[in-house]
Amino acid sequence: MKLKSKIVSKINFIPLLGSWGGILFILLLAACSGTKHLPAGEKLYTGAEIKLESSEKVNKRFIKTAVNESFRTEPNKSYFGMRPQLWLYMAAGENPDSKFKKWLRKRGEAPVLMSNVNPRATAAVIDARLFNLGIFDSYTEFKIVEKKSTASVIYSSHVHKPYIFKDFVYNISPLNPLSPEIGTQQGNLKSLSDVILSDKGNSFIKTGEDYNLDILKAERIRIDALLKNKGYFYFNPDYLLFKADTSTIHHTISLELTLKDSISANALAVYRINKVFIDQNYSLKEEARDSTKDTLMVQNTIFLGKESEMNIHPKVILRSVYLRKHEIYSRENHNITLNRLMSMGNFKFVQLKFSDSDTTASGYLDATILLTPMTNHTFRAELDLVSKSNNYTGPRMNLSLLNRNTFKGAELLNLALAGSFEAQLSGANKNLFSYSVNPQIDLTFPRFLVPFNIKPSNSIYVPKTTFSLSYNFLKRVNYFDMSVFQFTYGFKWKTNIRTEHEFNPISIGNTSVSNESTLFTALLAANPFLKKSYEEQFIAGGNYSFTYNEQVIAQKKIQYFLHFTAETAGNLFSLAELVAGNKPKQDNPSTIAGSIYSQYAKLSVDGRAYYNFKDDNKIALRVFAGVANSYGNSSTLPYSKQFFSGGPNSIRAFRINSLGPGTYLQNAANTGFLQLGGDIKLETNAEYRFGIYRFLKGALFVDAGNVWLQKSNPSTIGTPFAFSGFMNELAVGAGIGLRVDVSFFALRFDVAMPLRKPWLEDNHRWVINQINFGNSIWRRDNLVLNIAIGYPF
Repeated sequence: MKLKSKIVSKINFIPLLGSWGGILFILLLAACSGTKHLPAGEKLYTGAEIKLESSEKVNKRFIKTAVNESFRTEPNKSYFGMRPQLWLYMAAGENPDSKFKKWLRKRGEAPVLMSNVNPRATAAVIDARLFNLGIFDSYTEFKIVEKKSTASVIYSSHVHKPYIFKDFVYNISPLNPLSPEIGTQQGNLKSLSDVILSDKGNSFIKTGEDYNLDILKAERIRIDALLKNKGYFYFNPDYLLFKADTSTIHHTISLELTLKDSISANALAVYRINKVFIDQNYSLKEEARDSTKDTLMVQNTIFLGKESEMNIHPKVILRSVYLRKHEIYSRENHNITLNRLMSMGNFKFVQLKFSDSDTTASGYLDATILLTPMTNHTFRAELDLVSKSNNYTGPRMNLSLLNRNTFKGAELLNLALAGSFEAQLSGANKNLFSYSVNPQIDLTFPRFLVPFNIKPSNSIYVPKTTFSLSYNFLKRVNYFDMSVFQFTYGFKWKTNIRTEHEFNPISIGNTSVSNESTLFTALLAANPFLKKSYEEQFIAGGNYSFTYNEQVIAQKKIQYFLHFTAETAGNLFSLAELVAGNKPKQDNPSTIAGSIYSQYAKLSVDGRAYYNFKDDNKIALRVFAGVANSYGNSSTLPYSKQFFSGGPNSIRAFRINSLGPGTYLQNAANTGFLQLGGDIKLETNAEYRFGIYRFLKGALFVDAGNVWLQKSNPSTIGTPFAFSGFMNELAVGAGIGLRVDVSFFALRFDVAMPLRKPWLEDNHRWVINQINFGNSIWRRDNLVLNIAIGYPF
């Protein structure tokens, strides 16, 4: 309660405006309301409200949500009672005669007048929506509420409990779609009726549940998809007809599913694949199938064109084609083929067309796959200006050359070269600068490349195997030179649109530090923990990550995201030593090629939730937890594998990587330019994102978290993690953000201030009562501007 009173005393500044300030504030509100220059006799429409009247217990929240979409006329946008966009429009006048007034009118919003609203038609739409929910006997009244310059509408709907499904029967006569000519070949196929009945357990229509028209629509789509996967190529959901018998006494409905009399004969026939044509050099200017091209038969598939002119080996393309000669047509295989060919990354467009085969037997389709290739080589050059929250600024350049078909097997070879220069232009380490050069080679194969056979999956996504080799040279002028070699061999694959796996069974890295200056040596000598982190530089192990992402599902109200990673290193070397009779010791660690090898295990989980409002505003929540433990040959984690906290994508009220470990205060006097990390990390973030104007977005956020060392860590820096006390060692910050979001690119400006500093004495860590925006020293020491690309989470 004491904390709350302090907050109120600090932010309650409105009375300080005085009487004149209050009058000006009221006048501003009145001016921005936009009602001053309305046409004569008109009133501004401010919205509608719906009230439900019922003598029975009904789910009012669900019904209101469903019928709110009936309000097709949206009022002018309002912010705290003000309508700035309407005000801009009205300020421009009826006939703007200057560029400025025309600009105002273009940026503004025309008034939505009550005369533009038709309450009677809206009431009819509400009743129609209620009917679709099984409320068949509803009726809606309306009342217009008028004020001096505005008007709104109140709709009152008289409703009852929705009708419920009493029973659901299938009345589809067993039909044999097989013609006599192919009956002997396909005699084991089930009839259309049998196919539908065999899957009735998956029906969306459940007896005892409320009637809903959307359920009937979904059921027709489900049955159509079922039949499409069983060869009924020409079937259409519109051929399905629901007949209903209602009981007004018991409020029940009995459904019967049947076929329309207008169903065509080919919709009742099962189709098989006859010929498959593939043109991997198709141009959009060509006809669908050029009969003058040469042909090549590979695995019962006809490739169009000369073999010498085919960029990709036909067998490589066939790994992504799931349409086979004489097999029953399947919409699932149809979609798998399209998606896998597109995800290869070699084709600009992929088209799949079907036509009735010209065979004497009926029930056969010819499939034509048209592939429009991308250019084999792509060169990219990027030049960025990087500005970090730790005051480092400088240019960065990235060059890359991509070959999309390296060995004619759709392999992607990417040659990249990056370079950067950074200098600290202010702060304790002013004039400190560094530069780096980073060449990298990535070779990706569109399959699992392993020494044993893997059964092909039915996933619509192509698995990838990647070999990556990189070298990074970093020179910290007046401190040290660092060389990092990294090799990775691993796989990426997706099981569906939401889930992705990455497994790198081999990940090897070696870091060497040379040309150490006396200044750097002294810095490490003063920080034994930091010195130990830099000693253990050879890392050989593997890692796995799992990602679940619902943000790819549009229109979902609540979207979840989960990213889990696990990593180990040094265990094979340790096992080899144990077999040889040598047990690794932390006080006398073993080496590989002259470097101490690291041995550790590391786990982390990043969970997020996004609550989306109808106006495209959202609440974003994030929780991150990570733990790592060094053992065997290592007493501390390698520097690059430690957890860090603070910065644009972390706790934004604190400089990048400046928090912790525990209650330790990092500053230039005791760490120089090197930040300290930890073995354990906990963070949580909450952010409200809202639109301001078109591509301009705003945000309000709160961040909390820290990093800690484990009790087993020999370092005495900070306080080790303890369940009983970690809550009292959390850093807390809050702030506001401005984002320029143009869908494919988002530039972010976040200004944050600390609310809680964990390095202060106990009972003095909350610093809310010290907030003083008018003090330049406070602003310099506490306000942190974060500039970044993309959203923080």
